[in-house]
Amino acid sequence: MSERYDCTECKDSLYGLKYILKEEHPYCIKCYEALFSSSCELCKKLISCTSKDLSYKDHHWHSECFLCSKCSRSLVDRPFATKNDLVICTDCYCNEYSAKCHACLSTIMPGTKKMEHKGNSWHEKCFICNFCQEPIGTNSFVKKDGKNYCMSCYEKQFALQCVHCMKPITAGGVSYRDQPWHKECFVCNGCKMQLAGQRFTSRDDLAYCLECFCNLFAKTCAYCTTPISGLGGSKYISFEDRQWHNDCFNCQKCDVSLVGRGFLTFKQDILCPDCGKDI
Repeated sequence: MSERYDCTECKDSLYGLKYILKEEHPYCIKCYEALFSSSCELCKKLISCTSKDLSYKDHHWHSECFLCSKCSRSLVDRPFATKNDLVICTDCYCNEYSAKCHACLSTIMPGTKKMEHKGNSWHEKCFICNFCQEPIGTNSFVKKDGKNYCMSCYEKQFALQCVHCMKPITAGGVSYRDQPWHKECFVCNGCKMQLAGQRFTSRDDLAYCLECFCNLFAKTCAYCTTPISGLGGSKYISFEDRQWHNDCFNCQKCDVSLVGRGFLTFKQDILCPDCGKDI
């Protein structure tokens, strides 16, 4: 007596019937389709094992249902794109969704490399330097008057030269006495600290930070011996060959302020008229 040969699922005999093997297990047609066949995305009907199953990212179609969701043209053996899980022929996709090249104004086809900058798109071959006409690719570039320039051409054609190092200034320059400087070149002539964004002054056309200027050139207060900068509208008192901060110009004995008042001197001291009576 021969061994029975039954469907793995329903256990009906498969002798004399068509069946399908899956992982070495036999299934009758009905059980196989119920267990393993997919439903068509368009018509929602089961795709039988005798029909061609077209699939893309876990979605399945009958071959006659695999159509562009816009124009209903068959996509069998045709290139297509997807948008919001809908399959679309490349013509419809380009008309509705593809970017237009900013240079040649033609459509940038899906799957082709494109370059983008501030809302504009280019074919890779169209994204070129306006001067040397070489492709810019992913290299740095500068936009001027609506045109793109590679860094080398921009520096040759337009960039200002730093008066200190004589190299082009491509970004972050500083203007001082109507002359261009790199930020890193515009430094204090004393301590070499960068002066961009800092308070500074000059002497003999050389720039100094306030600390260096005071240390090198400012007069010294006769009372506290610290420098008197005179910068930023700060006031000071000068008498003969001596100077004082306003806050330091006080009577040597009673410490009353002498700013705007008469005073007397005795040796190196300054005195108010009342204290001067005792001399």
